[in-house]
Amino acid sequence: MKDLAFRSASQLAAAVAAKEVSSVELLDLYLDRVEHVDPQVNSIVAKDEERARAAARDADRKVARGEPLGRLHGVPVTVKDSIEVAGMRTTGGSERWGNHTSTVDAEAVARLRQAGAIIFGKSNLPADARDWQTYNEIYGTTNNPWDLTRGPGGSSGGSAAALAAGLTGLELGGDTAGSIRVPAHFCGVYGLRPSYGIVPRHGSVSGHRPGSLAEFDMAVLGPLGRHADDLDLGLDVLAGPDRDDMPAWRLDLPPARAHNLHEFRVAAWLDDPFCPVDSELVAAMETTLAAVRSEGAVVVERGGPVGLEETMALYRPLLMAQSGLIEPDPAYRRLVGLAAEDAAGFAAELTVRFRDWHALDERRQLSRRRWAEFFCDIDVLICPVSPTVAFPHDHRPDPAWSVRTLRINGEDRPYREMLTWVSPASLNHLPAAVAPIGVTRAGLPVGIQVIAPYLHDRTAVRFVQSLAEVIGGFRRPPGL
Repeated sequence: MKDLAFRSASQLAAAVAAKEVSSVELLDLYLDRVEHVDPQVNSIVAKDEERARAAARDADRKVARGEPLGRLHGVPVTVKDSIEVAGMRTTGGSERWGNHTSTVDAEAVARLRQAGAIIFGKSNLPADARDWQTYNEIYGTTNNPWDLTRGPGGSSGGSAAALAAGLTGLELGGDTAGSIRVPAHFCGVYGLRPSYGIVPRHGSVSGHRPGSLAEFDMAVLGPLGRHADDLDLGLDVLAGPDRDDMPAWRLDLPPARAHNLHEFRVAAWLDDPFCPVDSELVAAMETTLAAVRSEGAVVVERGGPVGLEETMALYRPLLMAQSGLIEPDPAYRRLVGLAAEDAAGFAAELTVRFRDWHALDERRQLSRRRWAEFFCDIDVLICPVSPTVAFPHDHRPDPAWSVRTLRINGEDRPYREMLTWVSPASLNHLPAAVAPIGVTRAGLPVGIQVIAPYLHDRTAVRFVQSLAEVIGGFRRPPGL
């Protein structure tokens, strides 16, 4: 049963359908592991056992009656605590929403249920989903299952940690500034940032009050799993027009551009002077690149069509403008006053005028065109997720990211550089998958980021599936 907890979501669904295990037994397995394993990790911070058991019993009855089954039938899953689940608290890691109980499911959660998933809990995140570490005043700190002295990443840190520890079958997270990709990299699991706009975000409290229908620039919801196939399954279940567009719109994502590694045209951007990457990560990516070449893929070592410095000069102000939406009204009014006194300061970035935002957005559209041209001759770009592996907990208050640092190649680098390698996909609305490729000498996971053209999510997913066939995939953390 211990091995069963680490199977892929599709394998779990197949086991339920074949009556190898019941949905109730699977749920009991994960609940037992949450009780006995999670106290040291603190990834699953809220449970809904009664409703989950009722849903699992119903799932088993449908199997017994031979009814049609969904892609996730009977699989226990959890979702990030910034995403609304009916009948459960949805805190977003913030005391602002700490007493909010959701009355309806987020649209993405509803799609998981429609596919037969059994939603039994919520996973932890940083306050307002605004950090690459996972801790808050409501639920405390989440630790990395590979090294409890280190964080699992953020903001979907609880999601990735729960998967790595074998506490759930699949996870639903969110990503604006690497919030799916960084935790997947830090915890040695798979994650997919879908193309912007193809998975409805309604029901996410990251950046909005509960129940809001407003969109959020560059923000997406997407799947995390222990196996590459989970990304394909998650994409099938989650992607599609939102309820308002359903009368007229359909989503028909193109098939993967290639099926096997030797068919892919690959660009590799493994390091950059603007944001140096730790040498151990570069070495792991070079080993992976050698395996890709040995399979016959065409590989060119080149940067993206828009450099990191130019990308960050556009991405940072757009991200800060978006972050201003999260500020409570009294705090925002103070920021407006500060911005009037210092037009070039931090407050001005958070309170940007619409005219200035529109000018930034026009520059973004030009950047997107350059990326589209780049992908005429390239199928995927592989690059780092971040400049470092999981780092030790550092909870010093630092709203401007000016105090904390990252240790890269023996030197202290600015904490804000966690933004850099995730910025091209976020800024340009591109899909990006993360796959585990090994561990460092200290035994910490290393992930690689695979970026594909806009709406070619299946190309990114197929690449990491093919890669897993050659180099292997998820490894269980020691002791779990």
